[in-house]
Amino acid sequence: QVQLVESGGGLVQPGGSLRLSCAASGSFFSRYTMGWTRQAPGKQRELVASVTNGGSTNYADSVKGRFTISRDNAKNSVYLQMNSLKPEDTAVYSCNAAYGIRAYWGQGTQVTVSS
Repeated sequence: QVQLVESGGGLVQPGGSLRLSCAASGSFFSRYTMGWTRQAPGKQRELVASVTNGGSTNYADSVKGRFTISRDNAKNSVYLQMNSLKPEDTAVYSCNAAYGIRAYWGQGTQVTVSS
């Protein structure tokens, strides 16, 4: 069982930056592929970024060059650095962990990009 708690969301102006954090409890964190998804009102959930247990990363085209995902296995944590934020990045951002058939989700944190 893995529990995920996100933090770091908030209100930011266009062009600004935020860093999201996700703290995981439970065993074998380093085995999991970790990711961030987001869901805006009236839209489908979108995979934003992921990082495998080997450190390989993947990004949605909409965030490439602006967002960076990283993990710290010693701290059981994964991060999402978001730069050059746009109003269309406004959404609830959720952390997820996946290993084989197991998948876990956090409650999410709101990110609002507005002037």
